[in-house]
Amino acid sequence: MTHRPPRLVATDLDGTVVRSDRTVSPRTVAAFARVERAGGRFVLVTGRPPRLMGPIAAAFGGRGTAICSNGAFGYDLRTGTVTAERAIPAPALAEAAARLRAAAPGIGLAVEYAHELAADHAYEPGEWDADLTVRRVPDAELFGRPAPKLIGRHPALDADALLALARPALDGLVSAYHSNGDRLVEAVAAGVSKAAALDELAARAGIAAAEAVAFGDMPNDLPMLAWAGTSYAVANAHPAVLAAADRVIGGHDEDGVAEVLERLFPATP
Repeated sequence: MTHRPPRLVATDLDGTVVRSDRTVSPRTVAAFARVERAGGRFVLVTGRPPRLMGPIAAAFGGRGTAICSNGAFGYDLRTGTVTAERAIPAPALAEAAARLRAAAPGIGLAVEYAHELAADHAYEPGEWDADLTVRRVPDAELFGRPAPKLIGRHPALDADALLALARPALDGLVSAYHSNGDRLVEAVAAGVSKAAALDELAARAGIAAAEAVAFGDMPNDLPMLAWAGTSYAVANAHPAVLAAADRVIGGHDEDGVAEVLERLFPATP
């Protein structure tokens, strides 16, 4: 029987195909090019906002489609434009902020848009915020209009502990995740996730979840990994992801995703 490769490949970026030095290896780029040559589609599915996608688009030569901010944005890598936005409504945003502050006293809050970040005066910028000036605004302005993503950084609690407090406090209002261990929790609109955005994209293309494979490393990837027909966790993944994935592969610094894609999409003569 002839092996039929997946019709869709979905992958997280940082910690999955982006190495520790924040580069994407030529081997990984070449592996994703194989997907396209075989007639498949690949989608880069990330917690990054659109403003941080420039180096990724350059690495992949403007090919592929992206889902950003844990499903809140669709993004065209070729044109560098936002193609879809799923924002948290302002009333839910304000309520989520109040609940987070009550659940994790001392937390600083920010709202992330496609190309800017606004925050309260307690929010501590992280390494991913170094590319822009964080606008400090009062709550009425910060939570007074819809926003694609709410971010909270705590002065002491790690991401797992913070998410354990945030998720029950926010249940039914917004969807909470974390994508790294940097004392950070993130929330997007209820019903928004990497999986939901992927499902919508795949349905438009006539691709079933069973025909997709997905790669990830952090808890925000869990819905996507559960959605795909076959899921892979890189060796450096969070313990919850290692436990949930169908298969564990080489780490992000060893081009683990590329190795799998080279098997799934053999080089054409």
